[in-house]
Amino acid sequence: MLNSMETTSRTDAHPLGPESRHAGTTRILHWMIAALVLATWPLGYVIKFVKSDVSLDFYLLHESFGFLVLWLMLVRVGNKLVARKPAEEGPALERLAANVVHGLLYLFLIVMPVSGFLATNAHGFPLSWFGLVPVWSPIGKSPDIAGTLSAIHSWSAWALLALFALHIGAVLFHHVLRRDRTLYRIL
Repeated sequence: MLNSMETTSRTDAHPLGPESRHAGTTRILHWMIAALVLATWPLGYVIKFVKSDVSLDFYLLHESFGFLVLWLMLVRVGNKLVARKPAEEGPALERLAANVVHGLLYLFLIVMPVSGFLATNAHGFPLSWFGLVPVWSPIGKSPDIAGTLSAIHSWSAWALLALFALHIGAVLFHHVLRRDRTLYRIL
C-alpha cells in the first residue's frame, strides 16, 4: 500500500513524461522571453508618465530589454525548427487557434523590437545596449520615417498585449476549466 502511494505522489509531481513536454530549450526560451516582455512592456508604457530626468533611464532599459527579446526570439525560431515538439492534442479547431495565436505571437515578438529599434534610430537616438555596447543601425536619423516606425511599434505592442491575453485565457481555460495537462507541456 505504501509503495503505491509513493508511486502516486511521484506521478502527481510530474504529470507528464519527457516525451509529452516541449524540449528543455523551448521551455527555457519561452519563460525567459515571457519574463522579459513582462518587464519591457510596462517600462515602455510608463515612460511618458515619468519625470524627464529619469525617462532616459527607462528608455535605455526598455530598448535594451527589447533588443534582448529580439535576439532570443531569433534563437527561439531556430530552436522551433530543430527541437522536439510533443504531439498536438485536442480538437482540430483548438489546435488551429493555438497555432495561429502562437504564430502571431512570434511575428509580433519580432516586429515589435525591430520597429522600436529602428524608430529610436530614426528619431536620432542610436541604441547603446544597457549603456555598454553601441549597436549599429541600418538607418540613421530619419525624421520622415520615424513616426511611421513608432506607430508600427506602438500598434505591435497593443497587438502583442491582446495576443498575450488570449494566450493566458487559453492557459486558464485548459488548466482551470478543462483541468487537462496542457500547461505542464511548457513547465
